[in-house]
Amino acid sequence: MAASLGGDRGRRVVVSGMGAVCASGVGAHKLWRAARDGVAQIRELKTLRPYDGRIRIAAQVPDFEPAAHIEPGVLPFCDPFTQFAVVAADEAMAQAGFGRKDLAGPRTAVIMGTGIGGMTTIEDGIYRYYVEKTRPETLSVPKLIPSAMPTTLGARFSALGPTFAVGSACSSASQSIGIGLQMIRSGMVDKAIVGGAEACVINATIRAWEGLRVMTPNFCRPFSIGRNGMSLGEGAAVFVLETAESAKARGHEPLCELAGYGTTSDAKDPVRPDLDGASSCIAQALDDAGLAPTDIHYVNAHGTATHANDITESEAILRVFGGYGREVPVSSTKPIHGHALGASGGLELAITIQALREQVAPPTINFLEFDPRCPIDAVPNVARPHKIDAAMSNSFAFGGINAVLVVRHAA
Repeated sequence: MAASLGGDRGRRVVVSGMGAVCASGVGAHKLWRAARDGVAQIRELKTLRPYDGRIRIAAQVPDFEPAAHIEPGVLPFCDPFTQFAVVAADEAMAQAGFGRKDLAGPRTAVIMGTGIGGMTTIEDGIYRYYVEKTRPETLSVPKLIPSAMPTTLGARFSALGPTFAVGSACSSASQSIGIGLQMIRSGMVDKAIVGGAEACVINATIRAWEGLRVMTPNFCRPFSIGRNGMSLGEGAAVFVLETAESAKARGHEPLCELAGYGTTSDAKDPVRPDLDGASSCIAQALDDAGLAPTDIHYVNAHGTATHANDITESEAILRVFGGYGREVPVSSTKPIHGHALGASGGLELAITIQALREQVAPPTINFLEFDPRCPIDAVPNVARPHKIDAAMSNSFAFGGINAVLVVRHAA
C-alpha cells in the first residue's frame, strides 16, 4: 500500500550528509563526477577464484583497502558489504557535521537496505566446506547476516534507536530511506542513518544472474535501441536524515529536503515488472511530497537496460506525467555504477541530489537510438544543464516491490 501521509506530512526532513563507495571509488563526489561526465565504471571482471562464465565485465569497487578505513577490532566482523557501508557512513556523518558520538542515544535510527547481505562470506564458507574440506570462518554468521550492517553502524555511532535491515531486492536502499523519512516525520526518532550496500560481484552470484539472461556482455544501454541487459555493480550509499528545524538550529545547511516517498507491491510476477504497480508508486510519491508531475524537473530512472523493464518504466512515467512525461529529462545512471542491487537506490539518490544541487541532468550513456517503445527524453550520452527544483528517483525490484523518492531544495 501507499507510503503517503496525505495532507498530514509531519515534520520536514532534510538530507544533511551523504557518502558513497562504488566503482568510481570512495566518495560521493567521485560518483557524481562519473555520472555527470558520463564516464562508465564498468570494467573487466576480477574474481578471487577462476571464473568460467560468459559475462566478463562488472562495476567493481577499485583498489579498496578496508584496513585503511576500519579499525582492527571491527574489521573481522565486516563482510565487504558492511565494509562499504561503514566507509560511506563515515563520509555522510562528516558532511553532516556530526562527530562519532554526536548521534548517540535512542532518538537515532539506523535502517539499511541490502538485497543479499554477506554473499562473499557465504560463498567463501561454502567453498571452504565443500572444496577445502574445512569449516567456514568462525565469525561467518555475524558477518553474513543482513543485520550485520546496521548493527555495526549502530555500534559505531552509539545509535540506540530502531535498528534493522531492509531486504527488498533492488529497492532495498530506497525503502530504508523512505522508512527513515517516515520515522522522523512521525516523531518516532529525530535522526536516521539510512541507505544500502551490496557486495556480490563474485563467481556464484554472477553465474546465477547469467541464468536469468538479463546480463549484457558488452554495453549497458538503458532505454536505447540495441539494449541487451544490465551490468552488475557493488558499493554503498549512506545518508544522514534529520528535521529541517534541527539542521537550522545547529547552523547546518542541508543538501536538500527529502520530500516524498511512495511504495507499492505488484503482487503478480516474481521477475516481470508491472505497469500498475510502478505507476501507482510514482503517483504516491508525488502525493506524499505534495507535488504535481510538472513540479518534477528530473527523474533518475530504475533503467536496467532490460527489454521489459525499460518499456514498463517509460509507460509508468507517461501514465502519471501525461504528455509532460515526454519532456521531463529522464536518465539511467546504471551504465556508470552498474546495477548494485540493494545499493542501487542509494547510489542513484546520491546522484539525484547532486543533479538537483548543480542543476544538471546527467546522461544515459551508451545510447544508440531512441526506442519508440520508450518515448521519454532519456538525456542521451551528454549531460544537460537544466533548471531542477524537484527530482525523483525510481527503484522497481524483483517481486514487484516498488519504491520512489522525491527530493527538492531545502527552504
